[in-house]
Amino acid sequence: MKEFYAEIANRMKEGNPFAMATVVATRGSTPRKTSAKMIVLEDGTIKGTIGGGCGEAEVWQAAMESLSDGLSRIVTVDLTSPLDGEDKICGGILDIFVEPVIAKRA
Repeated sequence: MKEFYAEIANRMKEGNPFAMATVVATRGSTPRKTSAKMIVLEDGTIKGTIGGGCGEAEVWQAAMESLSDGLSRIVTVDLTSPLDGEDKICGGILDIFVEPVIAKRA
């Protein structure tokens, strides 16, 4: 976890934008709980995790959009019913707040 926050601090110090995704609510069985975080860099690289799989892919897409348009958003990831395979095995729902962080170079 220390490395995760060091990455955020370095990116902010250098003025490199990223999107922060934070689990703000969960219902049922979920892979991560409230306050889990990940960041998405401008090149699409992910640091940290909010649970993996198709849900994380949905959040990644929202994070890339936030970096592009500068807007925050809430993404609801529903893991209650598999649509195309067995990758939604947890059975819960996560709400993730995604916000762009556009740091100014120090």
